[in-house]
Amino acid sequence: MTVPFWPLTNTSRRSASRQSAATSFQGCQPVAGRLVSGAARPLVFARQVCHCLLLETDDGLVLVDTGFGLGDTARPERLSRTFRFYSRPALDPDETAARHVERLGYAVGDVRHIVLTHLDVDHAGGLLDFPNAKVHLSAAELEAARRPLTAQERFRYHAAQWAHGPDWVPHSTAGDTWFGFSAVRDLPGLPPSILLVPLAGHTRGHLGVAIDTGREDGSRRWLVHAGDAYFNHRHMEREPSSPPFLTVFQSLLQADRTTRVHNLKRLNELALNSEADIFCAHDEFELDRAQA
Repeated sequence: MTVPFWPLTNTSRRSASRQSAATSFQGCQPVAGRLVSGAARPLVFARQVCHCLLLETDDGLVLVDTGFGLGDTARPERLSRTFRFYSRPALDPDETAARHVERLGYAVGDVRHIVLTHLDVDHAGGLLDFPNAKVHLSAAELEAARRPLTAQERFRYHAAQWAHGPDWVPHSTAGDTWFGFSAVRDLPGLPPSILLVPLAGHTRGHLGVAIDTGREDGSRRWLVHAGDAYFNHRHMEREPSSPPFLTVFQSLLQADRTTRVHNLKRLNELALNSEADIFCAHDEFELDRAQA
């Protein structure tokens, strides 16, 4: 399936760059559909996407998360057998971020920066496809991947995905307050309209990425990629809820429940105050909304 490249309606005055978004459709197909996505019939495969974001700036393209990569599609065995069993990843090379970038008329070398929400396999698998990009992430996340402290961390990170030695740019959690979130910062060398928002909980160093679109037409000004801070669009509703299997899944994968729940509440408040258009990495409805 071809996924469109859609421009944001206005240019951020602070960044003096045109910003655009692209979405990667490649994802997973776990069983027990309605219990996972809340939409499909109970015993059919659910549709779980990997939603990436592509930004066009004066300094080249910026990719937020990579989804699975060409290395994953060529050698699925580099993903653990357990992960492949419960997630059933749809490893189609045509749906990788690299192929999307090329279909938009760019070269993979035009991607100068990658910003990772975290280093789970379905977010960092495409790093090798963009070998010349600087890879921005939280220092805590890189430390967790390099020196895992728990069995969960040893299970979730797959060093084969970054064995080529990416140009890591780790960022500390220090910065200003933004809509109630602390330690929010911009990224040196990138437009100041792109912000890192600490959203730890799912992993030790999980981040969100906020983009000031500069819109002044009454629509939501901020675009926020929340990664795996939540998994279903219902979390952002006035009365939050989640399909039962996703609730269990989030609990099994969380590094810090207290922090995760706190950040989830703050995201919900931000979504309800009409300041930001928030989406997570794996919700099919949010992807469809972005493509509409």
